[in-house]
Amino acid sequence: MRQTTIAAIEEHQVFAIVRGLDPDNVRPTMEALYSGGIRLVEVTFDRKNGDENTLAALDILASEFQDKLIFGAGTVTTVEQVKAVKAMGGQFIVSPDFNADVVKATRECEMVSLPGVMTPTEAVQANEAGADFIKLFPGGLLGPEYLAALSAPLSDLKFIAVGGVDADNIPDFAKAGAVGFGIGSNLVNNTLVANNEFEKIYQNACRFKQAIESIRK
Repeated sequence: MRQTTIAAIEEHQVFAIVRGLDPDNVRPTMEALYSGGIRLVEVTFDRKNGDENTLAALDILASEFQDKLIFGAGTVTTVEQVKAVKAMGGQFIVSPDFNADVVKATRECEMVSLPGVMTPTEAVQANEAGADFIKLFPGGLLGPEYLAALSAPLSDLKFIAVGGVDADNIPDFAKAGAVGFGIGSNLVNNTLVANNEFEKIYQNACRFKQAIESIRK
């Protein structure tokens, strides 16, 4: 299962980061993403409002989209959350930070680990702790040039650019060494969901799918 998830991430490359989604809107949002070509979905935990909606969304993904989407959780900062995601059928764990205990628990649960880093020291430490991919965050603020400088001496690490990534700068991040891209509000945002603009989410998904196809040519 772990190796299958790793292979899927390397193949599909774009994560849809879904934040603050009401359970009633999970199905139409996921259908729009899937129809637009997205296959990786990260449902984030909400540090302010609790875990209930996140776990409810994961439950729907597990029961209704398991054959369509590779899904996991983001903003995971505790071992307890790792275990909860595993119980819901999640396949990967994404964090905003590097926490060795979270990485260890993720690997023990046979899920894929994507901790967040900003510096070479954090990247090396995360890799040594067992991370499968290294999330560069905030990617947009740091920029492709920073990633290029970071990845040059650490070319064996698999970097995922997250935060401020859009369809226009994906080629630059790819050239800088990114093997994947986490897309939040540029793909799914709460305004579109609240207004039932799922066609717009579908169009956004198509745009990012095309961006990935363009860097493979």
